[in-house]
Amino acid sequence: MSDFKHISVLLYECIEGLNIKPNGIYVDGTAGGAGHSYEIAKKLETGRLIAIDRDPEAVKVATERLKDYNATVVRNNYSQIDEVLSELGLDGCDGILMDLGVSSYQLDTAERGFSYHGDAPLDMRMSQEGISASDIVNKYSYEQLTKIIFEYGEEKFARSIAAAIIKRREQKFINTTAELAEIIKNAVPARVRREKNPCKKTFQAIRIAVNNELEHLSVALDKAFECLNTGGRLCIISFHSLEDRLVKQRFAGFCKGCICPPDFPQCICGKSPRGKLINRKPIEASVEELENNNRSRSAKLRIIEKL
Repeated sequence: MSDFKHISVLLYECIEGLNIKPNGIYVDGTAGGAGHSYEIAKKLETGRLIAIDRDPEAVKVATERLKDYNATVVRNNYSQIDEVLSELGLDGCDGILMDLGVSSYQLDTAERGFSYHGDAPLDMRMSQEGISASDIVNKYSYEQLTKIIFEYGEEKFARSIAAAIIKRREQKFINTTAELAEIIKNAVPARVRREKNPCKKTFQAIRIAVNNELEHLSVALDKAFECLNTGGRLCIISFHSLEDRLVKQRFAGFCKGCICPPDFPQCICGKSPRGKLINRKPIEASVEELENNNRSRSAKLRIIEKL
């Protein structure tokens, strides 16, 4: 498994943001190539790291890379973080990291079907289980496809792309990423093709749908915050506006105190803030990191501390 390459995004910012205590319990909810996990584990003395990933390949790699540390690698989805901790006999933790999106390994392994640059089976399943991109592309209705591409991809040409997919699959089954990429390119105006690769948003949208990413994230945010001990921190790296918006809004909710109407003379709800933001604005990659890792370009790190 030595070919599992993944450059960890915002690595040092995450490690600093977690404010690691050598005797603490920490969770990496998206172990991937174990880059972040490895750096967390190195800082622990009597503490423990729980590394979670739904991708069986990532679990193998993380298990190997963390074998010399007090780390437990679990194959699961980060939306089950409460169950994972409970099964390990842990009633809380001191820090949680989630690096959302696709790992470099998943993108670079053509046969996984995440990338529009190669030619591979339409797959895109992070867990390698359940419905695939092929199922969505070949079986979903025009309305379903349009909704997915427009909402998850924020693609303004969603209707024409969906129509082009339907038209092509009436002639033949759409098997590969290259076929899908060609359909998308031909469905958008020439000026759009000249500006940039028009496949990115649609591929992102289908991947999000295949892996139920936003639903899992929404559940995970609430569960992760509940699992934190007082003073514990939750660090989330997002890569597109839908994820970042969800994280920003949920963090704001955790930090919100009184919910009484503004015209009440005094508070009767008794609610006080449960968290505080460590950074008001998201932390982004430095110039140096951008030069070394193009995929850090859209990364945004938000950190909250439980009060």
